[in-house]
Amino acid sequence: MAKLRTRKHKVVLSRSAGGDAGITIMLTLLGAFMVLPMIYVVSQSLKPLDELWMYPPKFLVSRPNLGNYRDLFTLMNDSWVPFSRYVFNTVLTSVGGTFGHLFLASMAAYALAKIKFPGGKFIFKTIQTSLMFHSTVTAITSFIIMSALNMIDTYWAIIIPAWGSTLGLYLMKQFMDTAVPDTVLESARLDGASEIRTYWTIAMPMVKPAWLTLIIYSFQGLWNAGASTYIYSEQLKSINYAISQITAGGIKRQGASAAATVLMMAVPILVFVISQSNIIETMGSSGMKD
Repeated sequence: MAKLRTRKHKVVLSRSAGGDAGITIMLTLLGAFMVLPMIYVVSQSLKPLDELWMYPPKFLVSRPNLGNYRDLFTLMNDSWVPFSRYVFNTVLTSVGGTFGHLFLASMAAYALAKIKFPGGKFIFKTIQTSLMFHSTVTAITSFIIMSALNMIDTYWAIIIPAWGSTLGLYLMKQFMDTAVPDTVLESARLDGASEIRTYWTIAMPMVKPAWLTLIIYSFQGLWNAGASTYIYSEQLKSINYAISQITAGGIKRQGASAAATVLMMAVPILVFVISQSNIIETMGSSGMKD
């Protein structure tokens, strides 16, 4: 039997150093290829208008400048609703929807994964089935419900549907099945801990990668949300909608549109980069069983 190599006193796979180098080179090339779209978007935002419409187009900017960003902020300041209002709307719905979804999804996942009760399996099967339906399919039903609850044209019309998303619940439940041992929970219950305390002080810290991933996915979806069928008042609309309206002025606003695209994608990318290791751990563990 071939002897396993070690690195810093840890056993690693028994492949050659050349194999490691080959994998590293391959992953580096793939990573560089994946980052090309972001480089292109940033390059577009720095191009003057004549370069934006050059044919054949150039991948990289020849004469970079910040004129597109200045034009974008000028257009923002000229809007009849203060741009800070759009920012406030987006931050409020993104943060409120994300943390409400995290709280409800994690509690429901804990109950389905670690508490035995009649109908638990049926409820989880229903949740799995709901993942098959895109939000477009249920749009009419959702609108009727929001209208009956008098939530049309309010922040709740964006926040409440985010709370009820079943993808986060499914993700948390699968992770709790594998990452939270039943023996640890039984020990806490024998020591007199309530279910709420067991959930908050034991289960949640053990599934930190899962709820960090849930925060990122939920926040990205809400942050990038455009015009909603539930919101009609201009004062309640999101920053994405505002930018799309500001830059919808034809050819002369294409530079401002490219700058707006960079600004909109910067926040989700930053959040993802900070927490990428937790996302990878979650995706690797959610489908595993003991």
